[in-house]
Amino acid sequence: MIDKDRIYKIIFESNTAKGKQFDVALLWVILVSIVVAAIDSMPALPYWIDITLDITEWLLTLGFTAEYLTRIYVSPMPRKYIFSFWGIVDLIAILPGYFSLFFFGYQYLLVVRVLRLLRVFRILKLVRFNTEAMWLIKSLKASIYKISIFLSAVLVTVIILGTVMYVIEGDNNGFSSIPQSIYWAIITITTVGYGDIVPHTMLGKFVSSIIMLIGYAIIAIPTGIVTVEMSRRHERKQICSSCNEKNDENANYCSQCGCMLERKLQK
Repeated sequence: MIDKDRIYKIIFESNTAKGKQFDVALLWVILVSIVVAAIDSMPALPYWIDITLDITEWLLTLGFTAEYLTRIYVSPMPRKYIFSFWGIVDLIAILPGYFSLFFFGYQYLLVVRVLRLLRVFRILKLVRFNTEAMWLIKSLKASIYKISIFLSAVLVTVIILGTVMYVIEGDNNGFSSIPQSIYWAIITITTVGYGDIVPHTMLGKFVSSIIMLIGYAIIAIPTGIVTVEMSRRHERKQICSSCNEKNDENANYCSQCGCMLERKLQK
């Protein structure tokens, strides 16, 4: 009889010797699959190499499929795993292989397996990285409303300026429609500048110069918003009621006296 609990500990937990060995081996297999997919995209490969790569890709895909189904089988709550972050990543890692049976080129999307390499943070228990990541995520969440307002203002700006350029330049100079002109405004204000559409009139060049200058200012604003929020979070400390020691925002116990903190933040 299959010992589901034992298999669960091996493939889901990395705090045991066998569990860590499994995860490390899995990371190496993922790396191999990414390299194989990258090499397979190279043109003019010898026939025997092409066949070898195809066979290797399918063996790896079948192996990852078996692993995914095993995780569902041994999981106490299969539905929770399937719709979890790792469950979705594991599924995405195998789907391109099967899509390639019906649509050419989908096999190259196997490189999305690189997402599975994020497991290295869990294997190596890089808590410091996880903490910093959560700190960044919280800062982004706190800034989302300000950034949304900023992006809305940018959207209104490019619509207005795109429409103005449509009126100034017209169809003869490549500004064939308002959406086309808005597209030009977006790539100009973001300083991308593909060069597929360019103004020809003096007034159009003057307006485009203004858009470019606005673009340089726009680039710095979202960075400033997030940076300010990160700085505020860094300054927020919990004050211990016993010794008045300042502690990290996410701390549960005082680093000085060991007392439980009451989540009173210094603002």
